[in-house]
Amino acid sequence: MKKSIQLFALITLIFSSLTINAQSKVAHIDVQKLITEMPEVITAQKELEKLQKTYTTDIQNTIKELQVKQQTYSADAANQTQITNQARAEELQSMQQNIQKFEQTAAQDLQKKQQDMMGPLIEKARAAIKKVAEGQGFDYVLDASANGAVLMAKGKDLMTDVKSELGF
Repeated sequence: MKKSIQLFALITLIFSSLTINAQSKVAHIDVQKLITEMPEVITAQKELEKLQKTYTTDIQNTIKELQVKQQTYSADAANQTQITNQARAEELQSMQQNIQKFEQTAAQDLQKKQQDMMGPLIEKARAAIKKVAEGQGFDYVLDASANGAVLMAKGKDLMTDVKSELGF
């Protein structure tokens, strides 16, 4: 009898938890799409592209300068002493190393700038999603982005409401 009561209590607990879970409201939003459509993100991406072009141009100009020196030094090598040619070779090697260091520094700078610019914007989008979801009484909001782990067949898409909350 005692086991029957315990079994009944366990079954009741399971069914009540299923009922509670069934009452949860779930919505979805494509977070990737939302973020890429935010005006601030578009502006930030343009700024990052401009900075990347500046770095690329600087690197290409330095590489051209190196190539011109290599050609000049190669053409004039027969007329120079071994010490001069060795000094020139060391100069060219130093230039190559400086180019590599600059490429690494530029890549790191771009990555840091992207994190600094995008971090607050991503947090702004998340806060807006949370605000809209709470305002509409949703318990869960699932990321329906292509990289998301959940594939939604039903549920409310909050994209329009979150864009409105963000002002676009």
